[in-house]
Amino acid sequence: MQTVRPRGRTVIGGDDMRTHILMIEDDAQLAAMVSEYLARSDIQVEHRDTALDGIEAARAGHFDAVLLDIMLPDLDGFEVCRRLRAFSQIPILMLTARGEETDRIVGLELGADDYLPKPFNPRELLARLRAVLRRQARADGGEIKPLLRFGRLSIDPETRVVRIDGEERALTSHQFELLLALAEHPGRVLSREQLMELVRGAELEAFDRSIDVHVSRIRAAIEDDPKHPRRVLTVRGSGYVFARRQE
Repeated sequence: MQTVRPRGRTVIGGDDMRTHILMIEDDAQLAAMVSEYLARSDIQVEHRDTALDGIEAARAGHFDAVLLDIMLPDLDGFEVCRRLRAFSQIPILMLTARGEETDRIVGLELGADDYLPKPFNPRELLARLRAVLRRQARADGGEIKPLLRFGRLSIDPETRVVRIDGEERALTSHQFELLLALAEHPGRVLSREQLMELVRGAELEAFDRSIDVHVSRIRAAIEDDPKHPRRVLTVRGSGYVFARRQE
């Protein structure tokens, strides 16, 4: 991925071949700590301390992901996430100061790919960041996967485009990976643990509500009636299954 950075800005990190991250965070000390830690893993961080500056930077340059704080001085992170999603599908990892479940669910519903409550362990931040970057990178190389077709629904693993009757439907990178994981195992019930392993590449808590939130968003995008889904079905007490055929 070619990375274009806005002119006249200081970028913390090394050469232009590194992964580039935009961090929108008003805590300068935290931003410096994160930048220094991620630089050890060849991840270059460009920092903005206000929402509006962050949105401007996202428009001006092509970054690989965004680290987005919820509590910002001008606009909250939810509004920033909404505005970013209006023009970009870049992976967004939200940083939630309070760690409340409601904050996390709202962020995911607005299109964030993942969340991390403060205070956080830098190693966990790196692991989650690598997970969203890995999902995004799968579109740029590796094994070529065939187009998946299920009646009116098509899923293209290479271009990461989902269509219904030829009309493109917007999904975040996390939602696309979740739908792809289900569609690659049609008729098989997958537990939340299995889905998290397939999508994030690491075991996480089975009770993590993010899976349910993402499934809800997927249904809103591909189902005729999201409240009565016919493609992505819930198997009570077990998980989810992608229907081979719509009844």
